[in-house]
Amino acid sequence: MAIKTLFLIFTLASSFSNSYAAITRRVSCPDGVHTATNAACCAWFPVLDDIQESLFDGGKCGEEVHESLRLTFHDAIGFSPSKGGGGADGSIITFADVETKFHANNGIDDIVDAQTPFVAKWNVTPGDFIQFAGAVGVSNCPGAPRLQFFAGRPVPTAASPDLLIPEPFDTVDSILARFSDAGFGPDEVVALLASHSIAAADHVDPSIPGTPLDSTPGVFDSQFFVETQLHGTLFPGTGGNQGEAESPLAGELRLQSDSELARDSRTSCTWQSFVNNEDNMRSAFAAAMLKLSIVDHSLDNLVDCSEVIPDVKPNTAAPYFPGTLTINDIEQACSSTPFPTLASNPAITSVAPVPAS
Repeated sequence: MAIKTLFLIFTLASSFSNSYAAITRRVSCPDGVHTATNAACCAWFPVLDDIQESLFDGGKCGEEVHESLRLTFHDAIGFSPSKGGGGADGSIITFADVETKFHANNGIDDIVDAQTPFVAKWNVTPGDFIQFAGAVGVSNCPGAPRLQFFAGRPVPTAASPDLLIPEPFDTVDSILARFSDAGFGPDEVVALLASHSIAAADHVDPSIPGTPLDSTPGVFDSQFFVETQLHGTLFPGTGGNQGEAESPLAGELRLQSDSELARDSRTSCTWQSFVNNEDNMRSAFAAAMLKLSIVDHSLDNLVDCSEVIPDVKPNTAAPYFPGTLTINDIEQACSSTPFPTLASNPAITSVAPVPAS
């Protein structure tokens, strides 16, 4: 039921956006190049050009994309009906001196520092910029969905409370409870974790910064959902780090939380379902990201500027078992559906780190 509701929200938002564009006259933007369905969206076209060149290294799916996507979550999840917080309001930038010191935000000061000058340069609110940069960055990754972007978030007025961001060493019970408190169900949690298909860890094991969470960190695909279900045999670095579990490939880091969510009865079948249904994975991720981007906000008070987000790049590669690993190495937790049949890719025996920009 949760995933059906999620798709309904996404579908209604998409239908509204498409219908609105169809019946509304487009306005010419001041740059003389672009048009928009709402004049307020014109301001975002030069921001797009600037961050693609100056933040995302000419439109690459690299470290800054990974970190910008992480920032969308760490800012937005800072909301609780009982404990406060402004959700997707940009408080992590405005009150960086407070929020970057939270344990769960270890290392996030780098991307906060990188994004802050753009907020001032373009006179936009930090909440809008964080979600815009996340959506633009994701569009640089082959296989990713085109995320929606709504503008108009007000300037944040207070820092988020601490201890609202789940950590990789938290239990599944704790993670699902925290998400539930913020309005997300188990299926939506799994959908949001598709972000880990284009992720790398810098601080779980500080001795090996830039360590990917799957073998295709530059592609938005289901390989992450395959490899997290493989039997772990090694640590890519020192081992014994808080929040880390053994991984199946040299150079690949597995978060403890990912390992346990892949094997929990409340999440394992949705997890497995994404392995051979990347269209479903993309749709679920886009819907969950829309919901995340408006935590503690209302679409009624925002302007749909999704047209500014670039078209996405295709990915035609199929998921695989890396190296000599086979279905016999899968630790299947979903009892209702057989694990999908996948081809082998013997060339993938290790994973290189994501280079720093």
